[in-house]
Amino acid sequence: MDHIPCVLMRGGSSKGLFFLAENLPEDRSARDCLLLAAMGSPDLRQIDGMGGGNDLSSKVVIVAPSRRPDADVEYLFAQVSVARDLVDVLPNSGNMLAAVGPFAIERGLVRASSPVTKVRILNINSGKHVEALVQTPGGKVTYSGTFHLDGVPGTSAPITLNFLDPAGTKTGRLLPTGNAQDLIAGLPVTCIDFAIPIVFVKAASLGKSGHESKQELDGDPAFLERLEEIRIAAAKLMGLAVSPDRGVPKIAMIAAPRQGGSIASRYFVPSSCHPVHAATGALALAAACHTPDTVAEELAELDENSPNRIVIEHPSGQMACELHLAADSDSGVPVISAASLVTSARPLLSGEVFVRSPP
Repeated sequence: MDHIPCVLMRGGSSKGLFFLAENLPEDRSARDCLLLAAMGSPDLRQIDGMGGGNDLSSKVVIVAPSRRPDADVEYLFAQVSVARDLVDVLPNSGNMLAAVGPFAIERGLVRASSPVTKVRILNINSGKHVEALVQTPGGKVTYSGTFHLDGVPGTSAPITLNFLDPAGTKTGRLLPTGNAQDLIAGLPVTCIDFAIPIVFVKAASLGKSGHESKQELDGDPAFLERLEEIRIAAAKLMGLAVSPDRGVPKIAMIAAPRQGGSIASRYFVPSSCHPVHAATGALALAAACHTPDTVAEELAELDENSPNRIVIEHPSGQMACELHLAADSDSGVPVISAASLVTSARPLLSGEVFVRSPP
């Protein structure tokens, strides 16, 4: 039986295992076998591993020092399937990204300053850069603070994530189809690639209000099947690989806000509703709200005093994003140089994970 050093961390509203790349096999097949075993997959309960039996707690982050001068560390996010023999590195996770900075500092990959340390991160999944601002008073990471993240109990120290040049992570374009709206199965949708490729569809087009609970949406299999059909069709339009229940694009249902936010959203992961909201999906929605003629722009109610601040209503509360607009291009599509949000993270357990050796 193998044992590998790791840390179980909460990042945003998700949690998973963090490894140093040096402690994992270089061969991808061997690495994936180890990660599946570490999480206890494939098994719906993940009873023989560290996974929690759902997508939001079956995640892995692999961190290494960066060889590039424009980054301190690089990380690879892996979504470990609960029920399938699959490790998916096509998507990325903004929630888990929240914990990369603290992990890198505490593992000695980045020297802390005081009172805040900036960690320059290269996301291997997307090829994009992110700056994490971590609270480090006295040169030590602190996880205690007064910041509250809806969907996470209690309060924590804030971690600011600045996503640099987030457009075109997989397709090279903010609007992969070249259109602000496309028709899929007769329904208007917006396909956008900002922090992550995603397709947005209005709740009203699906016979929903867009303010349903996770339980209501998860209990409607016909609705979930229809969403997956739209997602697969969107993948084809966006020039992405078509694979059920895997990778990208993601999909979210949107509606006009009811609780004082800018827009309401229900994000799917992929065959169930996220109890909170993906951070990358929130950034993509914020970009869509500022892109003329998208389905999101039609629904969004922006604050005239802070139009670049987008507040998304989700099943557990709200999530705020800030866009940094550079200019409008000749095509009318905005040039968004960066986007940021505030989140939190903390370690839950540090030690070694014991993994069954192959038979």
